[in-house]
Amino acid sequence: MQILLFIVFLTCYLVTFIGNALIIWLSNINPRLHTPMYFFLRNLSCLDICYTSCVVPKMLINFLLVKKSISSNACFTQMSVHMSLGITDSFLLLSMAYDRYVAICSPLHYTKIMHPMLCISMAGACWVGGFIVSLINTVYTLQLPFCGPNIVNHFFCEEPTLLELACADTSLNKTLLFFSAVIVSVIPFFAICSSYVYIISSIMKIRTTGGRRKAFSTCASHILVVTLFYDTIFFMYLRPGTVHVANQDKMATLFYSVITPMLNPLIYTLRNKDVKLALRETTRKATL
Repeated sequence: MQILLFIVFLTCYLVTFIGNALIIWLSNINPRLHTPMYFFLRNLSCLDICYTSCVVPKMLINFLLVKKSISSNACFTQMSVHMSLGITDSFLLLSMAYDRYVAICSPLHYTKIMHPMLCISMAGACWVGGFIVSLINTVYTLQLPFCGPNIVNHFFCEEPTLLELACADTSLNKTLLFFSAVIVSVIPFFAICSSYVYIISSIMKIRTTGGRRKAFSTCASHILVVTLFYDTIFFMYLRPGTVHVANQDKMATLFYSVITPMLNPLIYTLRNKDVKLALRETTRKATL
């Protein structure tokens, strides 16, 4: 089974890497895609590549080994990086929702509001915010004594699993983790939902059917990505500690760490006319 799993997850990783790298490349070389929307999409694609790269390569190596091990330093580094990237992902989805809100609710002022410096500042704030929240949780976790069992019941080092290995009271860490999850997932999620209330209200005021369809089409991909990401995050981090089941947690983590980053480029390319057109133009030029 481990050889089969190696092939399956290697395929997922290659699809994730190639798909997201293709979006970054296309949106860089095609002037049609030099807009705030694709600037944030490039950031999301870069994030997805990093997100899976901090988990999947080590998992692939473990599939080929009889004794699966990781040093404590590497384990805590993996936990910190994975948490930082996941938080950045949440903030970035909120930034993309704001971009769609301005584009549809204030189209005449879109280029004035979403100027390049604001986009860069928003993206930078997402990355820095993810790093800071992750650093706080990591510092508190490192202060715990790990003198008992050293078997990580997971396919990578994630904070809820590592807290189970500490030989001390972890209630403070779990409380901090819960409130961090509220700040970085619940608040952005409800902010995104609120923005889409205004977006849908504005779309319904568009008189032509074609105009409404085009407006809905620009938001559909983002809505789908938001749904895939936040559903599993809520399931993983916002349940009471007593109802956590190891196998369920592994499946939830697998979904938002491996499956969602793989699906994101497929969602944005298959549903986005601009990306498909840019891909066709690039392919045509390459064959001439």
